[in-house]
Amino acid sequence: MKNNLNSAAFAIWLLIVCISGQLFAQRPVRMGPASPEEITKARKYVVANFDSLKAHKAFIYAMGLGTTQVADQYRAWIKEYPNKVVIPLSIGTAYYNAEMPQAREFLLKVADLEPKNAKIWSMLSGDAFTRGQKDLSTEYKRKAMLAEPSNASYALEYLTSFDDGDPDVYKQKAFDFIRRFPADENGAYVLYWLAERATDINDKINYFEELRKLYPPQKYNWSASGMTGLADAYLQTDPEKALKLANEMDGNGDWKLRKQVAESLIQVNKLEQTQNYREAVSTLDRVILPKLNHLDDFITLKKAVLRDNAGDVKAAYDSLATKFAKTPTDQIYTALNLYGGKMGKIEQQVVKDIETIRANTAVAAYPFDLGLYTSTGKLNLKDLKGKVVLLTFWFPACSPCRAEFPHFQAVIDKLKNKDVVYVGINVFPEQDPYVLPIMKNTKYSFIPLRGTREFAKKSYGVDSEPENFLIDKDGKIVFKGFRIDNTNHRTLELMISSLLHNDQHAGN
Repeated sequence: MKNNLNSAAFAIWLLIVCISGQLFAQRPVRMGPASPEEITKARKYVVANFDSLKAHKAFIYAMGLGTTQVADQYRAWIKEYPNKVVIPLSIGTAYYNAEMPQAREFLLKVADLEPKNAKIWSMLSGDAFTRGQKDLSTEYKRKAMLAEPSNASYALEYLTSFDDGDPDVYKQKAFDFIRRFPADENGAYVLYWLAERATDINDKINYFEELRKLYPPQKYNWSASGMTGLADAYLQTDPEKALKLANEMDGNGDWKLRKQVAESLIQVNKLEQTQNYREAVSTLDRVILPKLNHLDDFITLKKAVLRDNAGDVKAAYDSLATKFAKTPTDQIYTALNLYGGKMGKIEQQVVKDIETIRANTAVAAYPFDLGLYTSTGKLNLKDLKGKVVLLTFWFPACSPCRAEFPHFQAVIDKLKNKDVVYVGINVFPEQDPYVLPIMKNTKYSFIPLRGTREFAKKSYGVDSEPENFLIDKDGKIVFKGFRIDNTNHRTLELMISSLLHNDQHAGN
């Protein structure tokens, strides 16, 4: 799973894993059976300690979670001891921690025996989510919250069920949560993500400032994390405030870099006032941005303005063309056409320049030939020649992958173009049973294909999921390594449109 601290979905996944309280510390390493001697030993141990979760864990892993025998044994024990909760709890939790669909059968039996067990409802919610059953997942989260109404973690799980709905409704629920748990780290988490997801920079600043006020960053980790977002917003609007904030925070690492950026921008503003644009450009050229930041477009546009004012409109144009070719936005495109116009370029020439840059970096996509989930046939990349392919590597229990799907689908639905094909390669065959239920329950339009982690690594260099690619009509990868959320649908739309060659210009 991709470790991207700027991914809201990943953070939600990580938090839910932590607060779900996995009874077994880790996913099992053995899917198949152990030796007969080990199984016999484990069976004797569990029979002698039948109420021990530890004993059941040893027996389950000796039998092997990937075998039918272990499930059959626990079904027999459940029938023999219908009121002994440890039996379905142990096997259900083992399957759940292994992200296997067999978990649901046994967790539901635990819920029947212990309807006030919030942890079980939380697990069932996770299983329902993996199957694409959003409404059922939400209902299970509600039951977990009601089972432990004073537990902020379960209340947060329920709150996150609404984060992809009406923004105003979610905002109201979020602040209700904050008022209910005013001193809890989860309140800082909620306010942090309100700020991160805000598309208006003034709203972003207001949320981050509220986070700083209600949850001092010296005491709350999510607030401390949020201060980098506040600093980046200040750097774009008031670098003096950014410098003050950087001085108040830990001066090492990324804060040291942000402090240097703030000082450079303050100096640039002074140089602009004296029309010393060349020195201003030189000052910004020395800036090193933190690896994770919200400043890249801002700095790129700022440099272009300064280069133009310094009389080097070609440098301004070239820098924006390179940027737009990789990560297109309307703001970059508007500026690109402005400087192109000053050079005497009409819009069609600007588009041609961008296409040239992309052509020089495009590489042939691996010609996959993979099995379909919807039939016994296969799909080869060659079958998609003449189509633009949005390709994502994923697996059903990958929350960041699943968080991207609605955003991909929104763009695909908006384009409504038959020359665009949306393909998803599942890299974990162990989770195959989840794939078709996801497709049925969510109505996503991507074509699910059967893959493996080894194939993803060997063919497309994928180290973690999700990993996304856009392949042009000739089978070449033009865009890769991008992530899409509520803030950048337009970028994906522009990327796909540029490959369709049916738009009037690259900014349409």
